[in-house]
Amino acid sequence: MQLSVIGCGYLGAVHAASMASLGHRVVGLDVDEARIAMLSAGETPFYEPGLDEILKAGLASGNLSFSTDYADAADADVHFVGVGTPQRKDAQGADLTYVDAAITSLLPHLRPGVLIAGKSTVPVGTAERLAEIVKPTGAHLAWNPEFLREGFAVKDTVDPDRLVYGVADDTRDEDVAILDSVYASILERETPRLITGYATAELVKVSANAFLATKISFINAMAEIAEVTGADVTQLADAIGHDVRIGRKFLNAGVGFGGGCLPKDIRAFAARAEELGKGESVAFLKEVDEINLRRRQRIVDLVVDSFDGQPFGRRVAVLGLAFKPDSDDIRDSPALDVAVRLKGLGADVVSYDPEAMKTAQRAHPQLAYAESLDAALEGAEAVAILTEWKQFRQLDAAETAAKVARPVIFDGRNILDPADWRAAGWTYTGMGR
Repeated sequence: MQLSVIGCGYLGAVHAASMASLGHRVVGLDVDEARIAMLSAGETPFYEPGLDEILKAGLASGNLSFSTDYADAADADVHFVGVGTPQRKDAQGADLTYVDAAITSLLPHLRPGVLIAGKSTVPVGTAERLAEIVKPTGAHLAWNPEFLREGFAVKDTVDPDRLVYGVADDTRDEDVAILDSVYASILERETPRLITGYATAELVKVSANAFLATKISFINAMAEIAEVTGADVTQLADAIGHDVRIGRKFLNAGVGFGGGCLPKDIRAFAARAEELGKGESVAFLKEVDEINLRRRQRIVDLVVDSFDGQPFGRRVAVLGLAFKPDSDDIRDSPALDVAVRLKGLGADVVSYDPEAMKTAQRAHPQLAYAESLDAALEGAEAVAILTEWKQFRQLDAAETAAKVARPVIFDGRNILDPADWRAAGWTYTGMGR
């Protein structure tokens, strides 16, 4: 099929390359000329495992191209809208500027029967409003939310755990048939497919993120209790995780969640609920957010306390800058936030991340960045592990002790064995352990 993907940021670039890998002819559109130039040259503007390979393959096959001109998408059967919906600068709600601009720019190039499929995470009610704008052109609108995990985004696109189609009643069968054609190879694997109305499809993504955020903040709340009672939150999570009604995933205490989705989505969800007169229904999300932010300050306080409240000039190695491993995404990253806070208190912070160094340097040039893990550890008086990269998990306690000036470590992701590190002479502090 002929497809366009509006917006070539994280979501859009992955979706465009993935759809091309399934055999469709895809044009990716974005107003950012530099980004389009990079993608057209086969260069990924961010780190995502597997994307580089399918991007180059799509360009080489001729199935994939990129442009800044909406006219180049005029022949598309389906227009996917995957632009960003960041938090508004003046409020908690989502900024729909880019979504509205994408639809407005598409209008002159639409024809009857063409389908616009929204993939951006939007407040409930957005699709219904946009459908009225599109209706005079004879084109249709559906909402087809994404469920990507950074680090697994390519797999989650070509082999998703479910597909959700939010469609209008009057064009239901026609729109479902079009989306089934797009995802034919995925549906052949008996991937679950749910057909809903607009509102349900919009709520699926935000409610999923709200649930995951709540689960993470719950175990971090238990970590706060564990820290004053002597309990081990990791063992606690293991114990309650055996209950199939609870499950062990997303029960890892630490410095909390970040990224471009969970924080802003739960705030936008709460803001939209207030607009609908149902703010009390998701009032708990405010506490979820506050617990999450408290865990960042907690590790800052622990590091400062280790210096008897005098961190000025003390060398701290911060390991990790991305909000999660296998990504260079620093949006609302707890790791980067902690590094900045420690720097602001006068500590000599030296940071290292396998992939996020360049993006972090652009955002926070005031921080010092090490060229290697060894360089970050050299002479450190405290070590804080804040992103659970594999190479940090594999650190050897004895070898690492030989590189630092003071064997004090703060395991912000609870990825190390406390007994091993303490046996090697380290003062080990985990989160809720």
